[in-house]
Amino acid sequence: MLWNDLFTAVALLLVLEGLMPFLNPAGFKRALIQIVALPDGVLRGFGFAAITAGLLLLWWLRG
Repeated sequence: MLWNDLFTAVALLLVLEGLMPFLNPAGFKRALIQIVALPDGVLRGFGFAAITAGLLLLWWLRG
């Protein structure tokens, strides 16, 4: 069952990641240009926040 859950999560991630470039490609390009201009520390902060939020959500859902 673990593999099924993992593949389901990856499939959902792909769907969510594909929404922005599909619905608004120009806005997606602008966002990427702005992201490239951010300092590494800010990107790491966003990454850490996303990881923390994801782990807390998993803990809450699977608790």
